[in-house]
Amino acid sequence: MSISLELRGICRTYVKDNETFLAVDNVNLTVSPGEFLTFLGPSGCGKTTTLRLIAGFLEPTSGKVLLKGEDITGVPPYKRPVNTVFQKYALFPHLNVFNNIAFGLKLKYVPDGTYVDKKGVEYEKQRKLTKREIEEKVNAALKMVDLEDYGHRNVNSLSGGQQQRVAIARALVNEPEVLLLDEPLGALDLKMRKDMQMELKEMHQKLGITFVYVTHDQEEALTMSDTIVVMNKGKIQQIGRPEDIYNEPKNAFVADFI
Repeated sequence: MSISLELRGICRTYVKDNETFLAVDNVNLTVSPGEFLTFLGPSGCGKTTTLRLIAGFLEPTSGKVLLKGEDITGVPPYKRPVNTVFQKYALFPHLNVFNNIAFGLKLKYVPDGTYVDKKGVEYEKQRKLTKREIEEKVNAALKMVDLEDYGHRNVNSLSGGQQQRVAIARALVNEPEVLLLDEPLGALDLKMRKDMQMELKEMHQKLGITFVYVTHDQEEALTMSDTIVVMNKGKIQQIGRPEDIYNEPKNAFVADFI
């Protein structure tokens, strides 16, 4: 079985009041291509820290992050084929939906063949995306999240669910190999959460890319996931399918929490 994402012996420590605090403790994990994997646990269990280590926002104290077998531990976030969707949408209020999604693409450089200088040294040429390429990518992303007719709308005029879909489209437009979602439905009301759970699952099935999701909501994890990673105090307590986690908890913490 091929592996999309792998964590090897990942640890992350913090120093607080002259004491060392282990936020993530020797996490070992493999994620298959196209899998919907969820980190589940109470506040402070290390799930969001683990997600940030995958994204590159934090560096591990020890251990490695591998993507398709390549060590990306020291690679900065903007160079990783990974995108993150946050609980707070972080949309630009002065830009419409189209330009919010296009923002990153306008700054992006793509390969454009090779160049050999006078000394015979070969370089990879880079170029910015054309206006037409950006329009095609943004329109495709809008279609993925069912907002095809909303490109001209101001983001402040959208509902919470629609704003979340814009944030997801902004992440998907870069065609990431792994999509990270950090409690993306936490700011929505209960009905909207239920609707977005269904939409996210359908989106995952349609796109076929790897989703890594963080939540403290047991029902959300059990409903949406292919695989659940239950964490507590920085350690993985159990990894398994939702039905196995529910029916066969490996310890008292998992049994009580689920």
